[in-house]
Amino acid sequence: MIALKLTDKKTFINQLLCSEIFDHFLLSEASIAKDATFTIDGHMNPSFYSKEELEEQNLSKDSILPYSILRPVCYQLIRGSRTPVYFKFILMLSPENMANTLACSESGFTSNDVKGIFINLTYQNGNIVLTTGISYTIFSTNHTLDQEWDKLIQKFLMKNAVAYEEL
Repeated sequence: MIALKLTDKKTFINQLLCSEIFDHFLLSEASIAKDATFTIDGHMNPSFYSKEELEEQNLSKDSILPYSILRPVCYQLIRGSRTPVYFKFILMLSPENMANTLACSESGFTSNDVKGIFINLTYQNGNIVLTTGISYTIFSTNHTLDQEWDKLIQKFLMKNAVAYEEL
């Protein structure tokens, strides 16, 4: 796990809310505190969608929604002339991207061993901090996957010109 302070807040928030760079992640959860606190549970409510929409958007029952679907909602909650007091986004890899990451990592872990691979984005006290994390279904002292995920996130940030410093 690493913690990175994102140094260009305005640019990053624009990237987070107005661009597609995080759209391939799923939004597990979000919390946004302004005049009130808004909490978004990213688990899909299948009864909201028709069967056709579920198939069209490649959504499976009881899945977590892609950030791309919930990004406009988050934007509407955050936009305005006043900065939120706090926000936290918990983004995770889709099952397909998790399987690809596991295969590339050569860690020996399988999709059965890992519940989720995450990035947490927290804005508090004027700072945005990104932390990485992995939820395992088994106990292991092997940290190969954690180290690989940390490197992949740093490459992702550099590729997308997200300025940061290590904490």
